[in-house]
Amino acid sequence: MPSLDFEAEKAQFRDFHTSSHPLLEDAKDSFVALINALLIHAGSIAISKIEGRVKDREECIKKFNLKYRTNLESSSTPYTIRDHISDLIGLRVVCLYEDDIENIEKCLSEHFEVIEKTDKIAQIENTEGSFGYKGLHLDLRLNQTRKALPEYSKYSEFKFEVQTRTIIQDSWSVLDHKIKYKKSIPTRLKRRINTLAALFELADREFREIRDSTVEEIEKEEISDEVLQQETDESQSQAEQEKFNFSILNAFSFLKISNHFFSGFEFEPHKVDGFTQEIIGLKPGISRGKFNYYMRENISRVKRYQSWFEKSNQNDKLNPYTIIRHCIYLGDKEAFTSILTNVAKESFEHWLKDNG
Repeated sequence: MPSLDFEAEKAQFRDFHTSSHPLLEDAKDSFVALINALLIHAGSIAISKIEGRVKDREECIKKFNLKYRTNLESSSTPYTIRDHISDLIGLRVVCLYEDDIENIEKCLSEHFEVIEKTDKIAQIENTEGSFGYKGLHLDLRLNQTRKALPEYSKYSEFKFEVQTRTIIQDSWSVLDHKIKYKKSIPTRLKRRINTLAALFELADREFREIRDSTVEEIEKEEISDEVLQQETDESQSQAEQEKFNFSILNAFSFLKISNHFFSGFEFEPHKVDGFTQEIIGLKPGISRGKFNYYMRENISRVKRYQSWFEKSNQNDKLNPYTIIRHCIYLGDKEAFTSILTNVAKESFEHWLKDNG
């Protein structure tokens, strides 16, 4: 029963925390796994990490004593410490871009009961001269549907807090907590802190704009099959090629063309970048049409080689990158002589000799 006896309530909370700690840890792990699965399923949200912790017992008591005790006792309102610790179980979701925070909030609101929302982004932006870390805090509990599921029913009584931040906001929050005596430091130091906070905010904005610009560059490469065919046509004269303003191969056109030949394969951006540069390094000025020509003319032959190779070497597989290497090698052996290892080249040439 709630009371106004702080010592009694403190002892009761310590007993609860100690006896429930294993269950609290299990609940924390379960909530982390659940939210991770929900955000993956939501798609298009770039997550850096999701982590959780169970708040230290004495930290909980300290927080209650500083934040709630005085007001409750001055108004003679009986209390139970546990009811006022919304972050006994705390989760942190760190995403890449600031506009992902809204998408995460939407996803969590659909799958959990929202008890309270604290928008620190709005608080900072609407307070002139303030500094601190941004982020969105949601106090949640399982909704009725999930509480009824056997795997979650034992956690049904637990509330938990989810802090959502970008990588930049998370970095700033770490530094922000290291700034000592923030209320009392001189104005000149506060101005420097505000300048630093503004730089972090600018970095957040720039990352988002770089992402959007990259998407625009990819969309520019959404060339029609007709135009690509014109660029690929080996019979075009130099004048005709100039007329069509053939585009030099880049990572975006590489991705466009490769996705056509390997529609079910996920080409990772950092690998595409490196591989495209390797191709350009061996044949500077190679156009996207020329690359498409090498793929179109040779992939059928290379896939026959792939079938033979994988039957002969049951533990080895040729992935799409390796198939592309063989296609462009076959397209221009002089320029791309080093695109294959010596062993791979010997095997391929031996097969070509026996198979026309």
